[in-house]
Amino acid sequence: MSPRWGNWAREQFCLPSAIVRPTSEAELADVVARAARRGVRVRAVGSGHSFTDCACTDGVMIDTTGLQRIIDADPASGLVTIEAGAKLHTLGPQLAERGLGLENQGDIDAQSIAGATATATHGTGARFPNLSAQVVALRLVTGNGDVVTLSEDSAGDEYLAARVSFGALGVISQVTVQTVPLYTLHRRDERRALTETLNRLDEFVDDNDHFEFFVFPYAETALTRTTRRSDETPTPTPRWQRRFTADFENAGLSLICRTGRRFPDAAPRLNRLMTNLMPESTVSDHAYKVYATERKVRFTEMEYAIPRGHADAAIRRVIDLVRRRNLPILFPLEVRFAAPDDAFLSTAHGRDTCYIAVHQYTGMEFDTYFRAVEEIMDDYAGRPHWGKRHYQSAGTLRERYPDWDRFAVVRDRFDPDRVFQNDYTRRVLGD
Repeated sequence: MSPRWGNWAREQFCLPSAIVRPTSEAELADVVARAARRGVRVRAVGSGHSFTDCACTDGVMIDTTGLQRIIDADPASGLVTIEAGAKLHTLGPQLAERGLGLENQGDIDAQSIAGATATATHGTGARFPNLSAQVVALRLVTGNGDVVTLSEDSAGDEYLAARVSFGALGVISQVTVQTVPLYTLHRRDERRALTETLNRLDEFVDDNDHFEFFVFPYAETALTRTTRRSDETPTPTPRWQRRFTADFENAGLSLICRTGRRFPDAAPRLNRLMTNLMPESTVSDHAYKVYATERKVRFTEMEYAIPRGHADAAIRRVIDLVRRRNLPILFPLEVRFAAPDDAFLSTAHGRDTCYIAVHQYTGMEFDTYFRAVEEIMDDYAGRPHWGKRHYQSAGTLRERYPDWDRFAVVRDRFDPDRVFQNDYTRRVLGD
């Protein structure tokens, strides 16, 4: 019987013909070459944290959990070469031991480094681009099993295409990341009136190293998160206190979501209750310990990248949508910001970007909400996060990426026989 695979959200499943776990680049290249000779499709998977069917296949699935080593690290230059399957939550302390850290990071650290970069996963901070922009070189196993090295110094279009390619060009075996000296984050979480938050949005974004906020759509209060970077000695919160806070937040959200799933008409009252329970706090610790938030309550998610200048209008429209249609939404909107970058299919390609994420609790209908939000984002040339739910196709996406055709040329060069194609890549990239 074929092995069954499912993602973190437990909503995407597939039956690969085989799941293989190579432990070296040579083994990885051999798996791809043998599959290609047999005319079998190949997809790679890291942590399965994408909400789409991006990793699904009925061919060979390559599980990269056997590729998690740091190959080389140079504290002087900050260049670190890492195997593709290395998980962000284990990478943080390993880099810290060398006095290094990632320049920026998202709020979930379960992903593999290759999965996170290949989908343009990002954190927040108007001066900081997404995680893929920290990749200065990578090694890629192409459709015939060859291994090529691509870098910002030598590969031109190939490097700019491969940084964000969600497995459509080949399987990444290693990435070389430009890290920075280990630093401290000082984060303040506080409740603010939603009106004030939106009216002062540019001020908060520009005056802080990192800024984001969460707002439940039926509430009038947002939880804002402002963060300053420094080389100061951290003053970490006691471990027991952090554990208690995380468990309390997850337990409270779980209870409210389960109640709302049973009684959807109670969503507005539950939104306001959860807003009142959101704790204000301060944290000062090494960056890798501050960026990520533990998520135990399962959900599904859509996220769109839009030009930053449209942030205020788009956020207000999403909130109005939920209230006007009385939708039973139990999770908050999450709003973040990023600098532009140059990867061809990066969601922040060429523009200062606001990311607006919407969620729905597992087991609840989300299609109505997500499709309506997507219509709003279409008005702002929105680009969907490659690892999160959306309803776009190659026909609707092409005009939103100035270098779409240059990416297609590289794809034809590296995978002319479409060894790495699946339903997702066919839908969003075409044949």
